[in-house]
Amino acid sequence: MEINILAFGIAKDIFGASKVTIQLSDAATIAELKASLEERYPKLKQLASYMVAVNNEYAESNLVITERDEVAIIPPVSGG
Repeated sequence: MEINILAFGIAKDIFGASKVTIQLSDAATIAELKASLEERYPKLKQLASYMVAVNNEYAESNLVITERDEVAIIPPVSGG
């Protein structure tokens, strides 16, 4: 299946775009998505942490993704 992923902050710089598309097997989980993204974009592993949001809610690693889901990569945020 084809998943569209929105990128924010430093993730956008790592991907080189605000949106990327990735191929995953049907019934892929967030953990599989992260592994695939980190293989394709090794600099993503250098982030202290990052979250994945699915349909505007933070997702656990065992959540199964569908093609209709809106997926976003949320990097660490600092403020001051």
